[in-house]
Amino acid sequence: MERREEHQHLEFTIDNVEKALHQLYYDPNIENKNMAQKWLMQAQVSPQAWHFSWQLLNGGKVPEIQYFGASALHIKISRYWGDIPAEQYESLKSQLFAQITIFASGSKIVLTRLCVALASLALNMMPDTWPHAVPDMVRVFQTEDGQTDGGARCLALLELLTVLPEEFQTSRLPPYRKGIVRSSLAQECACVFPLLHQLLQQSDSPGFVKQKVLKCFSSWAQLEIPLTDCEELTLAAFSALRDPELFDSAVEALVNTISQPDAQRALLDQVDHWQSFLALVNMIMFCTGIPGHYPVNETTSSLTLTFWYSLQDDIFSFEAEKQAVYLQVYRPVYFQLVDVLLQKAQFPADEEYATWSSDEKEQFRIYRVDISDTLMYVYEMLGAELLSNLYDKLGRLLTSSEQSTSWQHTEALLYGFQSIAETIDVNYSDVVPGLIGLIPRININNVQLADTVMFTIGALAEWLADHPVMISKVLPLVLHALGNPELSVSSVSTLKKICRECKYDLPPYAANIVAVSQEVLLKQIHKTSQCMWLMQALGFLLSVLQVEEILTNLHSLITPYIQQLEKLADETPNPSNKVAIIHILGLLSNLFTTLDISHHDDDHEAAEVKKQPVTQGPNPVVLVLQQVFQLIHKVLSTWLNDAQVVEAVCAIFEKSVKTLLDDFAPMVPQLCEMLGQMYSTIPQASAIDLTRQMVHIFAHEPVHFPPIKSLFLLVTSLTLSLFQQGQFPLRYNKH
Repeated sequence: MERREEHQHLEFTIDNVEKALHQLYYDPNIENKNMAQKWLMQAQVSPQAWHFSWQLLNGGKVPEIQYFGASALHIKISRYWGDIPAEQYESLKSQLFAQITIFASGSKIVLTRLCVALASLALNMMPDTWPHAVPDMVRVFQTEDGQTDGGARCLALLELLTVLPEEFQTSRLPPYRKGIVRSSLAQECACVFPLLHQLLQQSDSPGFVKQKVLKCFSSWAQLEIPLTDCEELTLAAFSALRDPELFDSAVEALVNTISQPDAQRALLDQVDHWQSFLALVNMIMFCTGIPGHYPVNETTSSLTLTFWYSLQDDIFSFEAEKQAVYLQVYRPVYFQLVDVLLQKAQFPADEEYATWSSDEKEQFRIYRVDISDTLMYVYEMLGAELLSNLYDKLGRLLTSSEQSTSWQHTEALLYGFQSIAETIDVNYSDVVPGLIGLIPRININNVQLADTVMFTIGALAEWLADHPVMISKVLPLVLHALGNPELSVSSVSTLKKICRECKYDLPPYAANIVAVSQEVLLKQIHKTSQCMWLMQALGFLLSVLQVEEILTNLHSLITPYIQQLEKLADETPNPSNKVAIIHILGLLSNLFTTLDISHHDDDHEAAEVKKQPVTQGPNPVVLVLQQVFQLIHKVLSTWLNDAQVVEAVCAIFEKSVKTLLDDFAPMVPQLCEMLGQMYSTIPQASAIDLTRQMVHIFAHEPVHFPPIKSLFLLVTSLTLSLFQQGQFPLRYNKH
């Protein structure tokens, strides 16, 4: 504690900053790292930052320390511009120019931060105080200084020109300034673009310089610069497509140029030249569908996805008559796009996929999510015909006599379906019954395919609720998948969706669902979070059964865990039995989260029709809680020192109270007494949360006044006395 106090009162001197940075980067103690980071954040915004930042940039210091100095300068300029006296602008500008010249041949990460700082300075001074900011930058770095080599100066200038529009996009300029600065920046392209064009055309420019030029063009293109001003560079970017080294950067520059607001409209508006624009669109289609698997053999296709969004938006922005003309031209293009995207979403051959690194697999997963989002968007243009198209292809694939069909092809078509069904209401689609009929015909011989089948069934859970006769076609597949640990996430989340959406139609299947779930829970096939989801699924399922059936199922479901908990309660506390106790308490609280026989959560009228009359008498959850109350009390008294166990106990009651509301009433006196004892012995945040919940729900009922009132008085008086003793912040720092 003393260490923390001492750290907070350190002066923001160069030595202390360096010590804190050393602690942040090299101290193995996580608490020391966190303290250093907090202190450094305060140091960065302190008035002293103006002094130590320049000192940190001195030669001889490691790049991490120099980087902190450059970052502090950027923060001061971008966030605290108003604190800088106008007479200091010029010296600040010349100091930054000098440092960038030095770091042009030094650390690249420090150079970039310094460029961002100078860019922020320029944006704050344009156009009044520094009207020729961009020409000045170009002039400074084109002037020989005898110290820095010409190539390094050229790259520093390109870095500065690249970050300038990027800093503008994220800057905190007030709205009235933003418009002024945008237009003065856009005018500066007259100074920047000829330079970029010259560097691209020079035969002796190295590949990495040309790459940087295209990135710079890409950055400026997003400032909504008229296409006519970009013409020369756009043509040069088209030429650069021929160079494999420049291909990705050229595609990104071209897509950014024609995806900016108004650019496509300008091109689409030239109705007489629609064929030329279509040719351009087809070039981008080629880049979207470029051969190879992302991200291993190609990284281009992902750069083009934004183009398809903006083209669609532009087409829909036209008046009805013009829109109809463009839809006629572009609907076939978008159908082709769907084929291309599903081709790109396909997994590679199993033996190739096995060689991918975990990072490549993760990038591919994210890429598929981007494709999924694009397909969902394209559905707005193509509508129901898109689903019919996918269904026809899948049908042909699955009913084909040829056995050569790869699982990858089937999976991609299903993935397309799932992408749309997850977010679009497909309840009125006439192809879903056929799709549900096809699913059992799929030869599921692969984990990725099985996962997608599961997620597709999950995406159709609302449709199944409206067409319960089809549940029997897919439920056996889901229950079978529950036994496979590799399908853990997809099978459990799909069962949970079915149990939530279709619960009123599940009583005939309930015994089977409970039996399979119980088996996989006892075999410990699933990780903790999936076990919790499975308990929530069972809670939804049990909610619609008769009370006697609920109690029978609850008894068989929880008895093994209660017996385990009884054994654990007698053991001396240790880390492994703590994990087991928290797991069991978690299973109970997740089950009680969704087990709601009064259906408080149902908001649709269908529920009213299907709901069975609630039998009068104690709620099943309350009966179970009353039976295990003493056992939970015993666990609590042994583990009262442990915030996580206390939190897990409180969660059982908190979830039950939230779900049961007034039905929880029989438990109020017992729980208030236990909470009071807990809080008096060792005050914990979770006990306050549960007290708040109890007061919120029961304080308006006169019958509950005595226990609720005494608990409330006890907790408030204890809390106040703790505050007065100054003990509280230690235990409550997370709140």
